[in-house]
Parts: sequence; C-alpha cells; structure tokens
Amino acid sequence: QVQLVESGGGLVQPGGSLRLSCVASGIIFSIKSAGWYRQASGKERELVASITSSGSTNYADFVKGRFTISRDNAKNTVYLQMNNLKPEDTAVYYCSRPGAASNVLGGRNSYWGQGTQVTVSS
Repeated sequence: QVQLVESGGGLVQPGGSLRLSCVASGIIFSIKSAGWYRQASGKERELVASITSSGSTNYADFVKGRFTISRDNAKNTVYLQMNNLKPEDTAVYYCSRPGAASNVLGGRNSYWGQGTQVTVSS
C-alpha cells in the first residue's frame, strides 16, 4: 500500500513561515523525483517545487527565494519550507512522486497525498 501523507499546514499571517512535510510509505521516496503542488480555490493544481533523486531543485517563479524543498532520505520524507508567505500562497498543498513505471513528475499513475491546507491571512 503506497501512501503519501502531508502535514504542517495551517493558518499564518502574511510574512509568516510554515514547514510542510510529506512522509511516504510503501515506496522508496529517494529513488525518484518528488514535488510539491498547490491548488487554490477556483484554480488548477500547479507545481510549486521539485527535487530530483540527486537533490537538484527547481522552483516556480512565484516562490523563488521564499520556499525551499528538501528531502531526508533516511526518513522517506520530503519537506517544503515556506517563508515570507503571502495571501496568494493560500491553497491546498500536495506532494507527489512519479509512479512505479514512470519518471515523469505529475504524470500518469503518479502518487499523490491528500493535501494540507495553507491559509495566509491577517
């Protein structure tokens, strides 16, 4: 049974910080890329940040300089450190990993968590 579980979301004021965690079970997280996505109300899901099996990272322009993706392979966990949060960051945040037969993040048969809500409001 493959499961990804996100945690760490919550309500924060603009400029605040959160660290999201995604713990995987049933798969080895480290051997493939992983990504954080978000979906705001009324919008499509979008890629926020990704990290490869070798640790290379990429970020959407709207979070560069504010968010950091990392992984702890021993804990089978991927993190998203979110700093200087803005109201427009409000969304449900999901982690994802390519499926067993794929190396394409977000592609067919990708594994997804259920999401964690991040709300940035004063």
